[in-house]
Amino acid sequence: MSSRSWDASTYDRVSDVQDRWADAVLDRLPLRGDERVLDAGCGSGRVTRKLLERLPRGHVVALDASEEMVAHARATLPPDRTTVAVADLAGFTLDQPVDAIFSNAVFHWVLDHDALFACLRRALRPGGRLVAQCGGKGNLARFWAVARAVAAEPPYAEHLDGLDNASNFAGAEVTAERLRRAGFTDVRTWIAPSDVTPAEPEAFVRAVNLRLFVAALPPALVDPYVRDVVARAGDPIVLDYQRLNIDAA
Repeated sequence: MSSRSWDASTYDRVSDVQDRWADAVLDRLPLRGDERVLDAGCGSGRVTRKLLERLPRGHVVALDASEEMVAHARATLPPDRTTVAVADLAGFTLDQPVDAIFSNAVFHWVLDHDALFACLRRALRPGGRLVAQCGGKGNLARFWAVARAVAAEPPYAEHLDGLDNASNFAGAEVTAERLRRAGFTDVRTWIAPSDVTPAEPEAFVRAVNLRLFVAALPPALVDPYVRDVVARAGDPIVLDYQRLNIDAA
């Protein structure tokens, strides 16, 4: 599995956590209802549908790097009000600029944030606003300490040794600097803790947090590894999320 491959149907089912985060991010984005808005990292389309509710006369350009996510989103979103496509968020172009950019729980999967913000700035019309949230500095530190400790033990170690979670959890200050270098001028960034206990812990961490790790394991070891991580992470499991918030224009 590549870092861009996802189990889109499972993600759509278990992503209540991301859904709740999205509500707060959407509340920070003022919309008239007739704008053209970019959903930067639309995932399965579950949150894109919420964005569409706020754009009764508008249009959403929904991009994601995962072919599986885009296929799921395209099958569930109205084709007359959305344009859905596979795209690298650090290297895409649009045929016309958008009035606003929204993103939820995505930017930490993009390793080059300078390229990401430069690309988003080019896609945004003058005066448009970027409102986003993603994993920030310190995100899931306790959880990853447990996951890596289990991964270092037999029988998992021979398959997981040296594997990285392919995430970029940036700090607020460095993110603000990168946004300004990209051409944004009205910039506000901050990190807020958001501890989470998912409704389906094993399904959630398998589909979201540990997906690259379980993909590297033989099928017979996937369920035992996920169970061992969840059991050692506490009962109930508490995922120690740190959310990096971005408002920029």
